[in-house]
Amino acid sequence: MTGVHLRRRMALEQPARSPDGAGGFVETWVTLGEVWVEVKAMPGREVTQGGQTLSRNAQRMVLRAAPQGSAMRPRPDQRLREGARIFTILAVSDSDPTGRYLTCFTQEEVAP
Repeated sequence: MTGVHLRRRMALEQPARSPDGAGGFVETWVTLGEVWVEVKAMPGREVTQGGQTLSRNAQRMVLRAAPQGSAMRPRPDQRLREGARIFTILAVSDSDPTGRYLTCFTQEEVAP
């Protein structure tokens, strides 16, 4: 894979759950570290959820690969954050046969 331009820095985050004292839990997000990514927009769509209209935008993000088992290797239960923008990771795959890059398929929800 040639011509990859990793120009945007994002935080890789994972959920952390702690008991709320009433039998449930509170979910917070913990930053694992920062990664540099190339973002490529994919087709988006508009959905209605809970009586609110949302713009659901899909992206394909390319980043440097991390070894299997590494805390810095993205997983579908994690997200990428750029400032106030949050990108939920839906799937992760190898981008090239040499294993130098990964592709994260993400989704960003924006209330208009």
